[in-house]
Amino acid sequence: MTTDALAEIHEFLGCETPDLWITNALANQDIMLIDHAHCEKKAAMTALNNIHRYPDDNELLNKMSRLAREELRHFEQVLKIIKKRGLIYGKLSASRYANGLRDHMRKTETEKLVDVLIIGAFIEARSCERFAKLAPFLDEELKDFYESLLKSEARHYQDYLKLATKYAGEDISERVAEFKVIEAALIEEPDTEFRFHSGPVH
Repeated sequence: MTTDALAEIHEFLGCETPDLWITNALANQDIMLIDHAHCEKKAAMTALNNIHRYPDDNELLNKMSRLAREELRHFEQVLKIIKKRGLIYGKLSASRYANGLRDHMRKTETEKLVDVLIIGAFIEARSCERFAKLAPFLDEELKDFYESLLKSEARHYQDYLKLATKYAGEDISERVAEFKVIEAALIEEPDTEFRFHSGPVH
């Protein structure tokens, strides 16, 4: 992934991941990997849900289908690493991150779809930013794996934004700016449990 592409993601997001979260992640790599697997699974489910809810647009169907396949492949890759390291994939409570974003979705159908897509863009961009920030501190296997994910995550966030603009039928920068503030607060405010998209745990 190019430096320019990563700079674009940093500009899109309202803040960088706090250093304390990196410390939390390095101290809880088993939870990080298991929750990462859950995130990939949920991302695939979100894409499939979009296909189910909005079946009338070929561009959306194709982009979401491709995204779902990629996320499921990533899910399988994380599961392989989890098994190789003697960990057990199981249930984890969700962080407040995704629901914290969805709490601000509008209710009418078109506006809701635009917000769903904008939220998808933020989740993908944040994942990309965290993979890039974590990678230098990880062992060689995880470093290579996380760096391999950067390009697809960056493309996913761009796909979500393009679709959001298409369905809005107008400039979405104001709505993106509103979610930028909400997302940054969820990332910077302290959390009680470490998760891949949590805030820092003190």
